[in-house]
Amino acid sequence: MLPTFVIGLREGLEAALVVSIIATFLRRNNVKLTAMWVGVTLAVATSVAVGIVLTVVERALPQAKQEGMETIIGGVAVIFVTGMILWMSTHARYMKRDLEASAQQALSNGTAGAMAVMVFLAVLKEGFETSVFILATVQAASSAAAALVGAILGVLAAVAIGIGIFTGGIRLNLAKFFTATSVFLIFVAAGLVLSALRTGHEAGWINVGQQQTVDLSWLAPGNSIRSALITGVLGMPADPRVIELLGWGLYLVPMLTWTLWPKHHRPSGWTALRLHWVLGGALVVVAAVLALAVRPATAQVPTSAPLAGGGTAQVAITGGTARLTVTQGGTTTTTTLTRHSADTANGADTTWQSSADQPSAGRPSSIDADALIKLSGGRVPVGMDLSQAPGPYDAAWSDHRQVSVSTRDGGIVSGSQTGRTILTLTGGGLTSPRVIQVSDDQAVGSWQISRSYQTATASKINNAAGSATEAVLWRLWLPIVLALGGLATLGRGLRNLRRLRVAELAVRDHVAGPAAAARQQAGQPT
Repeated sequence: MLPTFVIGLREGLEAALVVSIIATFLRRNNVKLTAMWVGVTLAVATSVAVGIVLTVVERALPQAKQEGMETIIGGVAVIFVTGMILWMSTHARYMKRDLEASAQQALSNGTAGAMAVMVFLAVLKEGFETSVFILATVQAASSAAAALVGAILGVLAAVAIGIGIFTGGIRLNLAKFFTATSVFLIFVAAGLVLSALRTGHEAGWINVGQQQTVDLSWLAPGNSIRSALITGVLGMPADPRVIELLGWGLYLVPMLTWTLWPKHHRPSGWTALRLHWVLGGALVVVAAVLALAVRPATAQVPTSAPLAGGGTAQVAITGGTARLTVTQGGTTTTTTLTRHSADTANGADTTWQSSADQPSAGRPSSIDADALIKLSGGRVPVGMDLSQAPGPYDAAWSDHRQVSVSTRDGGIVSGSQTGRTILTLTGGGLTSPRVIQVSDDQAVGSWQISRSYQTATASKINNAAGSATEAVLWRLWLPIVLALGGLATLGRGLRNLRRLRVAELAVRDHVAGPAAAARQQAGQPT
C-alpha cells in the first residue's frame, strides 16, 4: 500500500503542479479555464483507460503469457520512473518557464483547441507514467486491493496539495519533496527490476542466474511490518536469485548515487570530463575482462568405461568411425562402429552402432534331438514335432551382434552389446528350415556399461551444462550491460568535450576581440 501511495502522491503532484502552473498563468492573463479542464479530463480518462485495457488484456492471457506481459509492463514502468527522476533532477527548475511558454504559444494560436491539446499532452505524460507504474507495482504487490487503495489515496492527497498550492494555502519545499520521493521511488523501481526478472523466468524468457542466494524468510516473516517493508516497499522476496540481486544492485546503486550526490559537490568542466572518461573506460574494461576471463566448466568424459560384471570398453574416434575395444573375461574384441545419429540422452552428442552377422566357428554341422533340446533350454523348440522329425538335423550356425555406444566429445557416456547365436536346422524329417535362438554357454554374449558409471557421467555432463548456462550471465549479459553503461558514459563525456571546446572558443573570441580592435586602430596587424 505504501509504495503505491507514494507513487500516486508523487506522480499526481507532478500532474497537479502542471495544472496549477497553467491555471495560474491563464488566470493572470484573464483567460477562461474551460479549455484547460477539458484537456485535463481527457488526459485523466485516457490514462485510466490505458490501465484498465492493460489489466483486461493481461487477465485474458494464459499464465505464461501473463508472466511475460507483467515483465514487459515492469520494464516499461522502470524506464518511465527512471526517466522521470532524471528529468526532474535537471529540469524541475525550468518546468514553470517551459509550461508558461507552451501556454503562451497556445494562446497566440487564438483557439481553445490548442490550449486543450497542450494541457492534454502535458497531463497525459504524467498520467500515462502513473498508470503503468502503479499497474506494475500492483502486480508485484502481495495484496492488489491494498495497493490499489494506496494509489487512490496518493492521487487524492496530490490533488488536495495541488489545490492548496494553487490557492496559496500550502507552501511546499518542492526540491526536498522531489528528492525524498525520488529516493523512495528508486527503491520501488529497483524492486520492479527484481520482479521483472522473476516473471521473465516464469515466462520462460530468462533461465540464467537462477541459483538461490540467501534465505530472508527470517528477516521478513509473513504478514508482518518487516515483511511489508522489505517485500512490499523494497521489492525484495524471501528467496532472491543471483540475477535478481544483480539487477537490483545494478539499478539501485547508480540511481541513488546520482540522486543523493550533493549538487554543489558534483564535478564540472574538465574535472567532470575526466571522470566520464575514467568511469566509462573502466566499465568497458571490466566488461571485456568478464567476457574473456569467465569460462564455463567442461565435462571431461573418459574414453574408457567399466562394464557391468567386470571388464572395460574403450573407444577411439577417427572422423566418421569409432573403434571399440572390449575386454571381458580375458578376451578382447575389437569392433568398428559407424556414426548413427546425434544423441542428447544423458548428455551424449553422438551414437555409434554396428550390426553384424557372421558364421559361428567351432560348431557341429549336424546335431541330434537330445542336443537340440539342450540348446533350447531343456524343451522341444516351439513348432517342432520330434515324432515326425526325429533327426539328426543338418546345422548352420551364425552369430549376430548389435553394438551401440553413445559418446560426448570422444568419451564414452553409455554403451551395450546384445548378442545371440542363431541355429538353422534342415533335414531329419523337417519339411522346411527351422530357425532357433541358441542359449548355451558358447552363444555370443551381451554386455553393457556399468550403470553407476553412466549415472556419474550424466551427472557430470549436466553440471557442466548448468555451468555453461550460468556462464552466459557473467560472460555475455553482464558484460553487455556494463559495456552499454560505459559507452553511454563515454558518449556523455564526448558531448561535454564538445561543449567545453565551444565555450573555450567563445571565451577566446570574447577576450581576443577588444585586443584585435585596439591593434587595428593602432595600425598593427591583427
